Amino acid sequence: MSDFLYKPRYTITDEILNLAALIAARVDVLTIQIGMQSGMEQNPKLRRLNRLRSIHSSLAIENNTLSFEQITALFDGKRVLAPPQDICEAQNAFEVYNRLLEFDPYDIMDLLAAHRILMKDLVKEPGLFRSGNIGVVRDTEVVHIAPPADNISGLLADLILWTKEAKVHPLIKSCVFHYEFEIIHPFSDGNGRMGRMWQTLLLYQWKEIFAWLPVETIIYERQQEYYSALGQSNDADDCTEFVRFILQAIWDTIEKHAASDQDSVQVSDQVKRLMSVIGTKPLSALELMEQLELKHRPTFRKNYLNPTIEAGLIEMTLPQTPNARGQKYRRKNGGNGV
Repeated sequence: MSDFLYKPRYTITDEILNLAALIAARVDVLTIQIGMQSGMEQNPKLRRLNRLRSIHSSLAIENNTLSFEQITALFDGKRVLAPPQDICEAQNAFEVYNRLLEFDPYDIMDLLAAHRILMKDLVKEPGLFRSGNIGVVRDTEVVHIAPPADNISGLLADLILWTKEAKVHPLIKSCVFHYEFEIIHPFSDGNGRMGRMWQTLLLYQWKEIFAWLPVETIIYERQQEYYSALGQSNDADDCTEFVRFILQAIWDTIEKHAASDQDSVQVSDQVKRLMSVIGTKPLSALELMEQLELKHRPTFRKNYLNPTIEAGLIEMTLPQTPNARGQKYRRKNGGNGV
């Protein structure tokens, strides 16, 4: 199809075209490097880590107070002391992200099903479009008035049809979808989470590596810029700036990933060193530093402790209170290390 009743307003600038070409080329290289040819199941630890990062990032953008360590503990079935709503949001997110790749991004019923899971026990009508009009407020200022509720079904159907059929690069289409979804604001709550998650799903349909490079994490790192790009595009009634921002963020993330690969041997050695001093007895951070003959706590946490926790090799003895005075660390599930 080449003609659509619905046509999003944006311009494919030279910068956007160049970013899309750079990302596409680099994604193919990373796909080979990470060993994605046989699918995601090849690296369950990496898949798990990035799922947790996605969940933490998307919830944090919406002011959820859970730390990454608490999210990890919840995912492992541990008890966490936190506001009940924050815990409910995380548990719902676990469920929907576990099923995310089963959804068809071009099926409105799947979109509603995902919202039903994501917002269960959090809103009165999960999985249903809002029944009333709504405005988006930021810092006590109304920054956007969403279309009337009666128009939602038609607008969203047109957007999904355009996203599926338009002859536009998948990277650009996913960014346009994300922006237009936020403008339509189809639900009473959860629109930001749904928009970010659905762009990840659209990108995954194009290249599986986007299960490793989730949009949620990219946006969390640039949250204020994200809102600024949304605002600029909304004021202009044209999403060019938003598309440029998301593509630039994706490119910078890929470049960061490639650069970190150059240091992977060093990081791996640090994780191995930490694992070599953890026996069957839990040890505090100070005890681990003494074993490793380290004195600088920030360096220890950044280069040794946090990467080892994120890799799923060790766990906290008090996961519900990450900063507890008596916090200690032990091998996870009796593992043999790396």
